[in-house]
Amino acid sequence: MRNLIFKALLSLASLTSFAFAQQPQSATTPAATTQAENTSADQSKDSQANVYVYRYKQFVGSALSPSVYCDDTELARMDNGKFFVAKLTPGKHVFRSNDKQAGVDVDLKAGQDYYVRVELATGFMKGHGRLLLVAPEQGSYEIKKLKQLDADKVKDRQHVNAAGVAGSN
Repeated sequence: MRNLIFKALLSLASLTSFAFAQQPQSATTPAATTQAENTSADQSKDSQANVYVYRYKQFVGSALSPSVYCDDTELARMDNGKFFVAKLTPGKHVFRSNDKQAGVDVDLKAGQDYYVRVELATGFMKGHGRLLLVAPEQGSYEIKKLKQLDADKVKDRQHVNAAGVAGSN
């Protein structure tokens, strides 16, 4: 029953994000401002999808840095109150954290922005990360007050943009 509810919420979030993806966004994210300054990044935006991965700033679990994976490749270790941008090729991708039971399947479209929030779930010995796909309107709002992930936390420099890291363009 819980799995059915989770799938229904995931489907609703996906449908909402696709429905609103066609509308122009009026809010500019900090990462989008940086990309606007780089003309080559603007040209490559049409051929890739931007996945914003972020984590709220919270006191509980602040010492934990769960990993974020895309298709079993570690992208970064997620710090408290930070975000990063992954530039990925269009198509189906699977995102997960260190909780292998929970993940997000996303069919990325070229030139689209997607938002994935990392949440901490309590465990027996320690907490672990779980990912949640959120609507672009919600994600772009929630990411405004966060800082870019530090370069030392990035594992896949080919796809990830973070503070002081030049991703693939």
